[in-house]
Amino acid sequence: MIIERRKNAIKGTFFGGVQKIIQIFFPFVIRTIFIYTLGVEYLGLNSLFTSILQVLNLAELGVSSALVFSMYAPIAYDDKEKICQLMSLYRYYYRIIGFVVLALGVALMPFLPHLIKGDVPADINIYILYAMHLSATVLSYWMFAYRNSLFTAHQRNDVISIINIVVNICLYVAQAVLLIRFHNYYIYLSLNIAAQIVTNLIIAVMSKRYYPELEPRGKLPTEEVEKINHKVRDLFTAKIGAVINHSADSIVISAFIGLELLAVYQNYYYIISSIMAFFSIFFSACTAGIGNSLIVDSKEQNRELLYNINHIVFFVTCFCCTCFVSMCQTFMQLWVGEKYELPFSFVILFACYLFAEEAPRTLIVFKDAGGIWKHDRFRPLTSACINLTLNLILTPHFGLYGIIISTIVALIFVSLPWVIVNINNRLFEIGIGLFVRRLLFYVLITAISVSISYFCCQKIVFSDNKINLVTELLIATVVSTGIFLTVFMRTKEQKYMLQLLFRFIHHKP
Repeated sequence: MIIERRKNAIKGTFFGGVQKIIQIFFPFVIRTIFIYTLGVEYLGLNSLFTSILQVLNLAELGVSSALVFSMYAPIAYDDKEKICQLMSLYRYYYRIIGFVVLALGVALMPFLPHLIKGDVPADINIYILYAMHLSATVLSYWMFAYRNSLFTAHQRNDVISIINIVVNICLYVAQAVLLIRFHNYYIYLSLNIAAQIVTNLIIAVMSKRYYPELEPRGKLPTEEVEKINHKVRDLFTAKIGAVINHSADSIVISAFIGLELLAVYQNYYYIISSIMAFFSIFFSACTAGIGNSLIVDSKEQNRELLYNINHIVFFVTCFCCTCFVSMCQTFMQLWVGEKYELPFSFVILFACYLFAEEAPRTLIVFKDAGGIWKHDRFRPLTSACINLTLNLILTPHFGLYGIIISTIVALIFVSLPWVIVNINNRLFEIGIGLFVRRLLFYVLITAISVSISYFCCQKIVFSDNKINLVTELLIATVVSTGIFLTVFMRTKEQKYMLQLLFRFIHHKP
């Protein structure tokens, strides 16, 4: 089967982008409702439970990626029997995962008070709220979760995005209305559970419509199951680090500092995570195509593809960092007021965190698409352990500064160099020296863009913060885009990026 990689990637990115805009805008509205009607403690509590469940979801890590990866070759060669066998295995694994997450979640309940410093809102029961969060997670595994793999492996993420768009709009509107009317957090969580059930049911129906001949049946040979299990174990070790990196910060802040400051921190992190989510959409749409390319194209073609994608990523990263530094404080003043505003030094640190997080992203996606998890499995885990250790050492003395600095150090000095070497040694030669020089040059260009934009924004200030915000956006856009396009004007990567943008605008495959 021939996958239209570029066409599917563009469609997946477009609909994923629309979905993400909805998932950013509506939760932003609901977050605002929480702040002004229920209080920031609710946001802190919600962040804490989300982080705990991300840790519990370690049971799933590796299963989805390993089985989707295993589908690339059968789809490329139209081996429907093997795809059905993989679906059957996937369904079995997800049933087990649901029970494991449920058991671990229930076992953790007695320890919840020890993860919260200070008081919680008087009108809630943390055990009931936690049980509702846990129920939504477990149901997501038990109800047809394995059928997502068909759309992902066929690079049809656009279908999943459209389903999520429709369900999420209904969910968020209902949550906003009911929160304003009743000020009740329990109703909010009940709607989350209902939305999860509806989403899984619709995906199950649509997958049968798109792929009626593909059903979970048959059994893979034992040796192939063992190969998949090895991939799962390798991925589990690798991805456990990512979960710790993204979840440990919130848990440490809650335990050492308190729910209110956790909520303030999360307001800033909400913006950063929203930006990173857009990167994830792009890579999610491209991963299957990259996996197909690694199978059918030459190493030279794949090396060129890596540099082209990497250039696009750093262009967007430069733009995002410039906008974030230039606009963040003005936006916070408009949104939540100066009461919940952190010092500007945190804005700089969050921008550094964003850049450090995205710097190795292209390489990591190629690593996942190429299935070289075994040789990379200890990188995220080592990075996460260093991050967590530094968190526990620095946070009691430096507060939130210790949290962000720990993450940046782990990403730059452990994760990035490790994945560069692994890709070069295990997948194809990327030219380490050239790659690092380009990386440092991207850092320099981004730093220049951020500095010029911020300097200009400080010189052009109006009495109305709304006008200031629009002005800062215009300045950041002109400066970052102008510098990037000028500096890289004659490069092949720049031409590729502009050609891709032209095709996207004109809807050409």
